[in-house]
Amino acid sequence: MGSVMNSYAEIDGEAPAASRWLLTDVLRDAWGFEGTVVSDYWSLPFLVSAHRVAADLPDAGALALRAGMDVELPDQRGFGDALVHAVQQGMVGEELVDRAVRRVLRQKIELGLLDPDWDPRPPALRAGELDLDKPANRQLAHAVAQSSAVLLSNDGALPLPATGRIALIGPCADDVRTMFGCYSFPNHVLADRDDLGNGVEAVSLRTALAEELPGVHWEFVQGCPVRDEDRSGIPAAVAACAATDLTVLVVGDKAGMFGIGTSGEGCDVEDLRLPGVQEELVEAVLATGKPLVLVVNSGRPYAVGRFASAAAAMVQVFLPGEEGGRAVAQLLSGRANFSGKLPVQIPDSPGGQPYTYLHPPLGDRQSFLSNLDPTPAFPFGHGLSYTTFSVDLLTADREQVPTGGEFTVTARVRNTGAVRGAETVQLYAVDPVAQVTRPVRSLLGFAKVALAPGERATVRFHVHTDRLAFTGLDGRRVVEPGEILLYAGSSSLDTPVRETIRLVGEERDATVVRHHAVPVTVERE
Repeated sequence: MGSVMNSYAEIDGEAPAASRWLLTDVLRDAWGFEGTVVSDYWSLPFLVSAHRVAADLPDAGALALRAGMDVELPDQRGFGDALVHAVQQGMVGEELVDRAVRRVLRQKIELGLLDPDWDPRPPALRAGELDLDKPANRQLAHAVAQSSAVLLSNDGALPLPATGRIALIGPCADDVRTMFGCYSFPNHVLADRDDLGNGVEAVSLRTALAEELPGVHWEFVQGCPVRDEDRSGIPAAVAACAATDLTVLVVGDKAGMFGIGTSGEGCDVEDLRLPGVQEELVEAVLATGKPLVLVVNSGRPYAVGRFASAAAAMVQVFLPGEEGGRAVAQLLSGRANFSGKLPVQIPDSPGGQPYTYLHPPLGDRQSFLSNLDPTPAFPFGHGLSYTTFSVDLLTADREQVPTGGEFTVTARVRNTGAVRGAETVQLYAVDPVAQVTRPVRSLLGFAKVALAPGERATVRFHVHTDRLAFTGLDGRRVVEPGEILLYAGSSSLDTPVRETIRLVGEERDATVVRHHAVPVTVERE
């Protein structure tokens, strides 16, 4: 790792940008980091204005330099003239300036930036072959969008029929920019320069569905905007639903920055209700009694649990990019199969807690300390397919494993349905007794396996005990001896098979973790 950026968030009253304990004692001395530390934007002036731990910019520059900061971004408010003043006034020694300079120069040398033949232009630009929209890039964008879409539920409404009348409703159905995140060109730049065009070729879901299913008579009505509380279009949406056989309703976000959008940097929310009056639109469409396919296209998980039992099918996509329209249309038509899994939980209610599957046992749904049920509408790792799968036969290659050792866990997955599909086999660990409170379960590894109908595969997870390390009572990362429960399945709450191992030996210091991932091998039978 070449560089690390500090966080804004203070830790027990200590601002990271001014924390020698964090940037030097922990990062460099304990973890062995040798690269450069760069500030998040305006972290040094924030020491004055936001954290109030520095009197002025020279004070902020001196604090950050002493802590171990090497580079200030995006400009030099604390490390420019202010730092010169701090050195001249004896607030910080020149040797610390030299230290930061050495680190920066060393990194530039490593990157070749000081080579006599260095050219700042990328190779493609130097060769005159710059193409930001190569077919290979477009294919990759399509594959990513398609493989990340999650089928939450399906009572038979999907795949969509190839003929008939279908209402397409919602603020995200025909707006290309709802496909992009806040740092994409359309939503990052065009918020201020709408005259520039999208900057990238993309089609909306409405256009893509019309191309994908030409035999369908589509009735499109927006219904309501993404954010504005304009209800005037809801009656027309209801009328369109009533006049058709099926409704596809596309709701969610339009990303932006610092309040311009409903999702993205600086676009925080008070709760997890859909923005604007979109929930009212969903309720009005459901009231027609026509089958509803609800597609949520968002940058955060919204609390749509109350619609789960009423909708005929639900799909979650997370701002799928320039190929999102075509990718989702092919999934809805059945030309492609869903294989995505949730990287977050979908809460059942706007104030539902906990939002993470990594919660401690006290917050579990089995706790008697609260009358509220924290069970999510859809758990971490959940995702359905047009086929079905079974996961069985979880075995470990040894019963006892040294606290500094490795072990292999084997699971078996089979396509039990009628069409080809891909299942993500997930391996979870539970530490039933530890010196600190541990999560109810944590993901160790996973593997997406494509299988034909009836085909079966063996999945082997090669686990190093580094993956079982945690922060102990004294603040050190440790691996301690004891029993570990292993579960495998299709989601964090669907793990039908279990195995047990025991870590043996002395408690091991794992301050520097060398194994961050679990290699997986797949053998088809």
